[in-house]
Amino acid sequence: MSVSKYFSQRNKPETDDLADCFINLENDLVSQLNNLNYGPNIVYIYSPLEYAFNLHKIFLKKFLNANKKVLFLGMNPGPWGMCQTGIPFGEVNIVRSYLRVVGEVLTPTNYHPQRPVTGLDCHRSEVSGKRLWDLFIELSDGDPYRFFKDCFIHNYFPLALMNENAKNITPSDLKSEYQKKLQEICDKSLSDVVTLLHIDTIVAIGKYTEKRLYEFLIPVPAVLAQQKNGKMRH
Repeated sequence: MSVSKYFSQRNKPETDDLADCFINLENDLVSQLNNLNYGPNIVYIYSPLEYAFNLHKIFLKKFLNANKKVLFLGMNPGPWGMCQTGIPFGEVNIVRSYLRVVGEVLTPTNYHPQRPVTGLDCHRSEVSGKRLWDLFIELSDGDPYRFFKDCFIHNYFPLALMNENAKNITPSDLKSEYQKKLQEICDKSLSDVVTLLHIDTIVAIGKYTEKRLYEFLIPVPAVLAQQKNGKMRH
């Protein structure tokens, strides 16, 4: 995990509802990504911002009502986290007990039987997401409003790609010819998100997002953090 500074332009949103502006950016991003070709090995494409839109929107309306200082940036949805809830790093038990968000999650039209989507009824746990939320819970003394007062969470690429064996194919796994257009679209969308929310600091979760920040945003010294024994170290 690395921390990168990015001072955005203070552009005024087109509407007074920040969550709606954010949703418009996400819808545009998903629309563009849905038209891309990710290669012959990609058989299943999960788009949780679409089939879990109800739950995702409730989350945004609850916690995205003011500008933020810090953005925690992940790479893409995990099968037992955001793929189930539509919330980045959205481990089901955390969504229910800490965020206290409930809502409808539809079933994707095309999914692998080993990676079903059951929404908040999912009994599997997204381990990496839980570790991150455990840190947030500790920092906020168990109050999500304290965390979201200055912070927000977001994924660089909002789709989950899988091959015929249900293996998760991340953007970094794709051949360069497929990565290029994806990165052009996601880089632009991330820039719009940073501007919209008035983000000052981006915390990159993982090497891929760290690399995208260095290549696309203003390069600055980074503070690296590692996970050890389930805890974040830096």
